[in-house]
Amino acid sequence: MTSQKERGGLSSLKVSKSTVTLRQQVLDVLRRAILEFRFKPGDRLIERELCELTGVSRTSVREALRHLESEGLVQNIPNKGPSVAIVTPEDAQHIYEVREALEGLAGRLFAERATTKEINALQSALQKLEAAFATGDTREIVAEATHFYDVLLEGCDNHLIRDMIRSLHARVVFLRATSMSQPGRAPGSLNEMTKITEAICRRDPDAAETACKEHVRLARNAALDMLRRQDAIQPHSPRLTG
Repeated sequence: MTSQKERGGLSSLKVSKSTVTLRQQVLDVLRRAILEFRFKPGDRLIERELCELTGVSRTSVREALRHLESEGLVQNIPNKGPSVAIVTPEDAQHIYEVREALEGLAGRLFAERATTKEINALQSALQKLEAAFATGDTREIVAEATHFYDVLLEGCDNHLIRDMIRSLHARVVFLRATSMSQPGRAPGSLNEMTKITEAICRRDPDAAETACKEHVRLARNAALDMLRRQDAIQPHSPRLTG
């Protein structure tokens, strides 16, 4: 397994001084490194090396790893220690089933309940997403897609839907990055999210729900395809569950 020090793009993990708590900074940079695949699924997360990379104490790193384990991004293997977990096709299927039901309802409720200001915010989020797709930068695309859904979940005016989906946030972002990595997936994804926005702007709840569910199903197909390829290469990697 490649050492953390030898992997490219990790110099930016150094934690800076700010008003945000040190614990939160460490958690944020390690979570981002996993979601951006700078730490690859299956990689061991060695505390000593993470301390060197972030410039913080082992206690801070250990606390962050425990939190990431609760999010399902890290798995602690007996006698081996923590490593980046891998989501299995079965786990992904279950997550997408929940997403399809909840996000379909969120789209319907947004079309019914959102204020003009919230609809304008969704249109603005779509414009930023279009700009991200134009760059071809997967990290930027995933970030703007996540922002789009943040606006949708706030505007649906149902805190239970919002909280239930957000409880899956880290794994949803992981799967979003996985599905976007499938060649040719990006244009289809943008088209699907445009249809969601157009239906909402028309105040058409049925069309909004249908568009949201279709988007989730197509994203699921792309993610499962990529995960099955990875699973064929690494069939004994730790699972990302929870």
